[in-house]
Amino acid sequence: MSNVSSQENKPNQAVSSEEFRNVIGHFASGVSIITVRENEVDYGITASAVSSVSLDPPMLLVCANKSTGTCHAISKAGSFTVNILADGQSDLALQFARANTDKFKDVNMSYGELGNPVLNDTLAQIECRVVEEVTGGTHSVFLAEVQKADAAENDPLVYFRGKFGQFKQISR
Repeated sequence: MSNVSSQENKPNQAVSSEEFRNVIGHFASGVSIITVRENEVDYGITASAVSSVSLDPPMLLVCANKSTGTCHAISKAGSFTVNILADGQSDLALQFARANTDKFKDVNMSYGELGNPVLNDTLAQIECRVVEEVTGGTHSVFLAEVQKADAAENDPLVYFRGKFGQFKQISR
């Protein structure tokens, strides 16, 4: 009996969506809400696909599903805000993850320097100007320069294997 996996038998076959979702779910990430205002309408989505790209100049990237209004609004506005969630804000994450709802209901917010919603009670807020948009499968990847950044002292909300959790620091 062979111990060779079906992947090794078919080297050109890509990993299935289900296999990839299961494996990438093992990568813990922070949780953020991407917000944008376009044509006098506020948009927002919960996202874990946010990453630092460069320190000089300060840049990051976010990924947004091309089927969302938020993705289209970022493309048109050319800017967005990343609101990084703190421990205890899983309800807020779920509020912005639901489609076709009043996502900003009862949310303490203001408008930042670039005109986009800033969620005031989050762990950190990063206002960004898009410098490039590329397509990756079902998503748009926005590369952006950081225009303003603020942070508070608190613990982050963490996402792991489809669930929210807490960060636990290892003592040394």
